[in-house]
Amino acid sequence: MTLLSDRLRALPAVDSLLNADTGRRLVAEFGHAATREALRAVLEASRAALRAGQAAPTDADALLDAAAAHLQAQFRPSLRPVINATGVIIHTNLGRAPLSVAAQQAMQEVAAQYNTLEYDLEAGQRGSRYTHAEDLLCQLTGAAAALVVNNNAAALVLILSALAHGRGVVISRGQLIEIGGGFRIPEIMAQSGARLIEVGTTNRTRLADFAAAIDEETGLLLRVHSSNFKQIGFVEQPELAELGALAQERGLPLVDDLGSGALLDTAHYGLAPEPTVQASIDAGAALVAFSGDKLLGGPQAGIIVGRADLVQRLKRHPLARALRVDKLTYAALQATLEHYRRDEALTQLPIWRMIARPLAEIEAEARQWAAALGGEVIFGESTVGGGSLPGATLPTALVALDAASPDRLLTALRRSDPPIIARITADRVCLDPRTILPAQVEALLAGVRRTLHTLKEQPNGTGG
Repeated sequence: MTLLSDRLRALPAVDSLLNADTGRRLVAEFGHAATREALRAVLEASRAALRAGQAAPTDADALLDAAAAHLQAQFRPSLRPVINATGVIIHTNLGRAPLSVAAQQAMQEVAAQYNTLEYDLEAGQRGSRYTHAEDLLCQLTGAAAALVVNNNAAALVLILSALAHGRGVVISRGQLIEIGGGFRIPEIMAQSGARLIEVGTTNRTRLADFAAAIDEETGLLLRVHSSNFKQIGFVEQPELAELGALAQERGLPLVDDLGSGALLDTAHYGLAPEPTVQASIDAGAALVAFSGDKLLGGPQAGIIVGRADLVQRLKRHPLARALRVDKLTYAALQATLEHYRRDEALTQLPIWRMIARPLAEIEAEARQWAAALGGEVIFGESTVGGGSLPGATLPTALVALDAASPDRLLTALRRSDPPIIARITADRVCLDPRTILPAQVEALLAGVRRTLHTLKEQPNGTGG
């Protein structure tokens, strides 16, 4: 007991630790209050361990090191960059599309200075934020007008609220979808005040079904892209051009919710055809809604393009202000759209570089990594992800790492700095070069080496 009391009394005081060189450095980095609280916490943890007969840090240096680790964990942001080695190009859980260098720079410039978000330089008076991306969107899609809100779900809510509140919306029963996060089309309609009119069957809907459902209470016709699933076999849906002609004949708007919103033809890059925004406009859709951070390759946004009179109604709706985007989104979106206008999307937008990257180039890089890491190259598949092109894959070359416990290695990679998110294929941890950004390669290789070495040094061995 005397020995325990002596060891407890020998623990340094908080103030003495604060006044040590390392203590003063921690105060300068993390603040006095947070450092004092961290030191109290590690001292209390040491006291508890000693009383339980366990080993614990007791000297000043060890206690300060423990406090530093505590502070670093406490101050580490929850939103952190990671290395996406999964091969999922538009990874919803990992922030979807990484931005181009130009988009990053545009955001930084606008964030650091005053800007023309709602100021008209020519008139010298208040302007409208709605104008910033509108001209570019119209040029690229062929639409007459455009509006940007904070995501595509918001775009659909605004359209239904402004154009069909208290009225019927005719949609194929096979398109009453649920996508990630519990987003369900019927619930969105109910929230907007629109009345759902479902036609056809789960697998087959014909143009005649739409025509028969239209009455004087109908507000619009709606087509919704299935996004993250597809139907095969005995299925039928009317062509968009047919719906467009029917809508025009009955004096109703046709709204096409595209989801991903591609501006480039995915079929050119070995993928299934994804409907483009331009094709929807050409087919007679009065409004087209799509995402900014999926196949467009830009920031999170919901983009609406189409008829000028309808877009104007949306801009005037009270919800428009609640759903509007900020200066950073406009800056990134403008820069992203400029890549399309300059015909440089394939070279400047990360997701399109990944999609278009040749297999031979990926394989060559995979072999370099395998040699450096002691892995093996195997062939597999990358996916587009993000609710785009369900079931479509791209051939890729993977770096396969053997481990006694693949799950343990996968977990250890996630805990590296920066975190590395990999996948397990055929009971091996695999890295897909397709989704590794060029600036991350050095950090990836260093992180994997460090993790493998650390696990090997542990008693159970690598992944054991």
